[in-house]
Amino acid sequence: MEGKARIIFPITMAFFMAFLMTAVVTFLNLGPTPEFFWQWIKAFAVAWPLASAVAFVAVPVARGITNRIVALLGP
Repeated sequence: MEGKARIIFPITMAFFMAFLMTAVVTFLNLGPTPEFFWQWIKAFAVAWPLASAVAFVAVPVARGITNRIVALLGP
């Protein structure tokens, strides 16, 4: 990945992961309560920037590990 994609991809991936994971964990902790939505949004607002920062490190590492595994598996 080159250029702008190196910035956009980790942020986008972090968005989807944080969106889903905070929704699931908030729902498991609170259940279907009236305050669910606002608690979820607060959790997401914290999780997305943190997940984005981690993704900038994790994506290249995951790509390297994937390439090694694929090379070991062969054609």
